[in-house]
Amino acid sequence: MTANGTQTTTSQPWLHQHGREIQPFGTVRQFPLSLSYEARMYSCRRLNRLLADTQILYAHYKKHHWLVRGQTFHQLHLLLDQHAGEQLAVVDAIAERVQTLGGVAIGDPRHAAEITAIPRPPDGVEEVPAMLSRLLEEHEVILAEAHDAAARVTDQGDDGTGDLIVSDIVRLGEKQAWFLAEHLVDTPLVHTSG
Repeated sequence: MTANGTQTTTSQPWLHQHGREIQPFGTVRQFPLSLSYEARMYSCRRLNRLLADTQILYAHYKKHHWLVRGQTFHQLHLLLDQHAGEQLAVVDAIAERVQTLGGVAIGDPRHAAEITAIPRPPDGVEEVPAMLSRLLEEHEVILAEAHDAAARVTDQGDDGTGDLIVSDIVRLGEKQAWFLAEHLVDTPLVHTSG
């Protein structure tokens, strides 16, 4: 503003702005969704748990994509990156569902790390079978949570969240687990065992 009260135009960005929190984590706003407050709160809690676990799974897929080694490097490097991209799409779908319900999605990886059920791996490089086994175990943690959450949110009338959990989290997780598990089958490469 100038001294006479008129607005001046400038190309300078307004840097270092800080504001107050306008919706605390763990709360839901009222939207016309024909779902009770309790159902939306419950769904947001379950979704945020799945969101945290899925964010960690995504990060581990990327880590293993970067660090995989050995004879199967090329195909695993590509497969792990593909799975990571698919999990990133699930992260977005879960977060947007939380927002649709009026909640606040976990967006900070440090917050996700505080509530995830996924164990922390070593910081260094593991052998490839250990990497794949770890990813399979993480899928199983998420799938167990997802199956339970889908049934319970649907019981509360939240069919949209139940559908998202089954369609996006369960189906993809099962398919990715299948692809990973097949890499852990010990079969000869150039001759039969008979």
